[in-house]
Amino acid sequence: MAKVRAAVVGGGIIGLAVARELLHRIDGLELTLFEKETRVAAHQTGHNSGVVHAGLYYTPGSLKARLCLRGVTLLRQYAQEKGVRYEECGKVVIAHDSSEIARMNAIFERAVSNGVPDVRLLDGGAIRDIEPHARGVAAIHSPRTAIIDYVAVAEALAGDVGAAGGRVRLGTEVVGLESRAREAVVTTSRGTESFDLVVTCAGLHSDRVAVLSGESRSPRVVPFSGDYFLVQPERSSLVKGLIYPVPDPRYPFLGVHLTKRIDGRIMLGPNAFLALGREAYTRRDWSVRDTASAIGFPGFWRFARGNVAAAVREARTVLSAEAFVREAQKYVPDVCRADVTRGPRGIRAQAMNADGSLEDDFVITGAHRVIHVRNAPSPGATSSLAIAEYVVDEALARATG
Repeated sequence: MAKVRAAVVGGGIIGLAVARELLHRIDGLELTLFEKETRVAAHQTGHNSGVVHAGLYYTPGSLKARLCLRGVTLLRQYAQEKGVRYEECGKVVIAHDSSEIARMNAIFERAVSNGVPDVRLLDGGAIRDIEPHARGVAAIHSPRTAIIDYVAVAEALAGDVGAAGGRVRLGTEVVGLESRAREAVVTTSRGTESFDLVVTCAGLHSDRVAVLSGESRSPRVVPFSGDYFLVQPERSSLVKGLIYPVPDPRYPFLGVHLTKRIDGRIMLGPNAFLALGREAYTRRDWSVRDTASAIGFPGFWRFARGNVAAAVREARTVLSAEAFVREAQKYVPDVCRADVTRGPRGIRAQAMNADGSLEDDFVITGAHRVIHVRNAPSPGATSSLAIAEYVVDEALARATG
């Protein structure tokens, strides 16, 4: 019997999880993972806040809701198995004033529907029992929300792939992908190979890789940068865990919040503003191709026209560190500008449709021999091992269907 050959495109946490799951589920599989960078977890996996989301916000029954809950369980078990630090520091979602209570209660109902463990409502006084420096009129407390080092998880997954006989080919960019009746042909910067199955998990470049195989350019990835500030270590006691605002439906992004990292540092952020490149991790980085792709996309301008208020809010935090800190002070008044320094920047691969709407759920598409993970925003890292199960289930169903 001929061996099955499979390829995974993308060495972030989801691509690595898919590669590991394929090797576990298909006996004798020959697997190759292609990553254009010289290390794994070089992009979104290595530039996020490290939060393991419990599943508070997501529409009951959606892929996000289902795979987040499953993903938390798998990730916690995997971290324990591999000795990766995992801390259930807990999270409060704070209503800043009475106008936010109805929205907060709706989130609580979603959390209960999704089966989020141990979630409860707090009054203003009880908030201080959890976060002594936080202020608000009410809150949701999710004690099982956690933090982790996702780069360490990705490196452990890469080790598993290698130990199971898979090849992780770093510094190898995929530049062509063709799905044929009996094979899928992958062209890289180093040559051309044929496979029985290809799964792409290309993150910031997921739309471009999908187009290589003949898929639609929509949804288009429009990159949004997210800046963080770091609280000075001697002021880290201001925050015990995670302090989040109640999402405002007028804005497409959450807004500034306060997050404990696994190394104990406290971050403020992120904001969200159009990035000048899909890999623009500093204020000096930019890409003509990426900028042209975003501003030349009619969907972006439809999105922008409908979100002027959001753009104004986010622009303030981009241009002014003081404005950025004032957003955090709504929830922790004791933090001040002198307490913080500029920290890292992340880039969110926001999938956007031609009508300007944002893709909110995970999007997994593809033809017979090629499967694309086209959209896996937060809680994508949390859900990575569950996404891998889902994708491999889909692949095996196609093979036997």
